[in-house]
Amino acid sequence: MNKQVLENPVKNQNNDFKPLTVVACMLTTFYLIANIMAVKVISIGGIALFDAGTVTFPFAYMLGDALTEIWGFKTARKVIFLTFLSNIILVVATSIGLILPAPEYMAETTAAYACIFTYVPRIVAASLLAFLGGELSNAWVMVKIKEKTGRRHLWLRTIGSSAVGYIFDTVLFVIIAFAGTAPASDLLTMIVAQYFMKLALEAIGGTPLAYGLIYWLRKHVETEEANNG
Repeated sequence: MNKQVLENPVKNQNNDFKPLTVVACMLTTFYLIANIMAVKVISIGGIALFDAGTVTFPFAYMLGDALTEIWGFKTARKVIFLTFLSNIILVVATSIGLILPAPEYMAETTAAYACIFTYVPRIVAASLLAFLGGELSNAWVMVKIKEKTGRRHLWLRTIGSSAVGYIFDTVLFVIIAFAGTAPASDLLTMIVAQYFMKLALEAIGGTPLAYGLIYWLRKHVETEEANNG
């Protein structure tokens, strides 16, 4: 074993804990949270508008934008597929929980668990297909815009790529997740409302956060590369 690792393991561990690790973990977390929250549909004035996961979902896209901006499409694609695998693990693990026995005094909690996680596999199946189509197209469009603009106009890359990605993501997700459980009129309303809700959150909250995060990441990565060089 390397002598430096043995003498100073704490320093070595800190050096190994890269910003890429944090961004990848947070992106995956936001997607998992959005898939569980999506079980609840938000209705205003009796009109179904969007699922609750729409509130957190744009922040996953923001992290995806930062990932693509700093580390490129190939690295972003690897994290996207890792997140895909994490969603499958979520379904398998919660499905196992459904069949495990529970005590009678926990009947109410068991029923609530079953109510949520019986529906989650369909949500995740919809999310997986929408996720691949939306996130991959988002990353690809962001790279293409960057080829034209360089480092200028980050807002154009983040919002422009999301505008394309959200089309694939929203249409696929709503149709697969809610077809047969909601009227066709509600599906159309949800697609339109969810799309513009995500885009608004991206523009108002996601893009300013992306500016700060990308600035910090770029500075950190460039400093690290200079030190290693």
